[in-house]
Amino acid sequence: MTTGKKILGILFATWALIVFVITLLVIVIPICLTFLIKEPLGTEIFRQISKGWMIVWLNLVGCPLRIKGKAQFKKGETYIVTCNHNSFMDVPVTTPFIPGPNKTIAKRSISKVPLFGWIYTRGAVLVDRDSDESRRKSYEDMKKTLADGLHMTVYPEGTRNKTADPLKSFYDGAFKLALDTNKEIIPTLLFNTRTVMPQGHGFYFWPHRLEMHFLPAVDPAQFDTARDLKEHVFRIMWDYYSANVKSQN
Repeated sequence: MTTGKKILGILFATWALIVFVITLLVIVIPICLTFLIKEPLGTEIFRQISKGWMIVWLNLVGCPLRIKGKAQFKKGETYIVTCNHNSFMDVPVTTPFIPGPNKTIAKRSISKVPLFGWIYTRGAVLVDRDSDESRRKSYEDMKKTLADGLHMTVYPEGTRNKTADPLKSFYDGAFKLALDTNKEIIPTLLFNTRTVMPQGHGFYFWPHRLEMHFLPAVDPAQFDTARDLKEHVFRIMWDYYSANVKSQN
C-alpha cells in the first residue's frame, strides 16, 4: 500500500467514525424504547431503526449496499442465516438488512463498548466462547429466538476469516441448531467488507460498494447429521463466493 493511499484511508476512517457516532446518537432514544415492546415486534422495530441508520451511514461513507435474493425468505417462516465473516463491517450490515426480525450470535466482550455495545446487545444473543456454561446458555437462547418468531444469524466460521481462502472451516453449532429446531438454513454471502476494512491495517477505511446475497434455503431434514449438513452448506457458500467474488471488485 502506498503512503498516499494509507493517508487517505486514515482520513476516510476518521470521517466514517465521526458520522457513525453522530448518527448513533440520533437513534439511541428510539432504540431504548424498543426494549419495552414484546417480541418479535420489538426486535423488528429495532431492525427497522437500525436499517434506516445504516442506509444513511453507508451512503455517507461511500459504501452503498446492494442486496440480492430477499425472495428466499418466505413470509411466516423463520430461518437460520449462515453468513461469511471477513471484517468488522459484517455485523452492522447483516442484522438490519436481513428480511424480518433477527438476532445475531455475538461475542459478549463487544457488549462492553460504551453506547454501541448496548445497541449491539439489543440485536444479539451473547456468548463468551471461553465459558462452557455461556455456550450452553447461548444455544438455548438461540432456540428460544427461533421459537419467538425471529431469524437467527450465525457466522459459522466463528471469527473473521484471515486466510486467503473464500471461507474458514465451519463450526457445528448452526447445523446442530438447524437439526434440533427443524429450521431451514439460508446461506448468505457478503462481498467487499474486507476491502472497506482490511485486516492488519489498523485505523483504516476505504469506500467501496458492498453486496449481500441470500441463497436458496437448505432443508435440514434431508441430512442425517450436523456434519453432513455443515459440509453441504460450506460447499454451497464456497462455490458461490468463488464464482462471484471477482465480479464484485
